[in-house]
Formats: sequence, C-alpha cells, structure tokens
Amino acid sequence: QVQLVESGGGLVQAGESARLSCVASGSIFGVSAMRWYRQAPGKQRELVAALTPGGSTNYADSVKGRFTISRDNAKNTVYLQMNSLKPEDTAVYYCNMWFLRNEYWGQGTQVTVSS
Repeated sequence: QVQLVESGGGLVQAGESARLSCVASGSIFGVSAMRWYRQAPGKQRELVAALTPGGSTNYADSVKGRFTISRDNAKNTVYLQMNSLKPEDTAVYYCNMWFLRNEYWGQGTQVTVSS
C-alpha cells in the first residue's frame, strides 16, 4: 500500500539550512494533505508544517518564517526546507499524509543542529 520514505536528515550547524524529502508510493498523493511533525528529546510530538492539496499552508510559530513546506505531485514528494536552523530544531522529523480518514507515517529522519 502506501509507503512514505524520508531523506535529508543529518548533522548541521546552527544558522545553516537543510532540506527534507518524503517520497510517497501509491496514487493518492495528489489528493492528500501532507504534514511534517517533529519530536525532540523530552518533548511532545508537534506539528511543524501542513500543506493541503489546494496549496494552503500552516506552520508552527517556532518555525514560521524559517521553514517552508512544498510538494511536487509529479514526483509524489513533499519537502521541508529548513533555514536558519537552531539547536532547538534538533528532533526526529516525520512525514505524515492524510487522505480522508486514512493516515500514513514515514519512518522519521534525525535532524541534529549543533551549536
């Protein structure tokens, strides 16, 4: 069925940028809402960014102005561009897809921002 595969995580320095990718299998990507979540050590999972099929976006206050979510329907891929990274951005980032009442998750990718 549907599988989400993430990439782009790694170790970066504060102030630098990184770009996460999430490739989805299946045929429902173009009509699905996409989200990026993250979970930092000792913290609750939080919604970072969301993108509807129609192009509407929503961001957590902590990343607004620094992060950008986008999608390429031809490639079944959603991206998270992360600029001006801070140590507090360190977390496991998860790709999430919603279609009607169905929800799918990626495996998560570690982003570590060093100070």
